[in-house]
Amino acid sequence: MVKAFAARHGSALRSLAMVGGTLATAAAVVVGAVLAVFFAATVAVIAIMASALLAFAGLAMRARRTARAKARADGLIEARHLGGHHWVAYGWNERS
Repeated sequence: MVKAFAARHGSALRSLAMVGGTLATAAAVVVGAVLAVFFAATVAVIAIMASALLAFAGLAMRARRTARAKARADGLIEARHLGGHHWVAYGWNERS
C-alpha cells in the first residue's frame, strides 16, 4: 500500500517544486505590481508636463495676438537706416 501511494502521488521533490512555483508566482505578481505603479506614475508626469506645455503655448498665442493688435493700431514707428543691416528705431518705447 505504501508503494502504491508513492507511485500515485510522485516523489517528495514534487512538493518542493510546488512551493518553488508558488514563490516564483508571488514574486512575479509583486514585480508586475511595482512596474504597473511605476508606469502609471510616468504617465501622470507626462500628462502634467503636457498640460503645462499647452498652457504656455496658450499664453504665447495670446501675447502674440495682443502684440500684433497694438502694432497695427498705432501704425508705423520711426526708423533710421545707418547702413548695411543696421537700423535705429525711435518712439517705440513711448507707446502706451
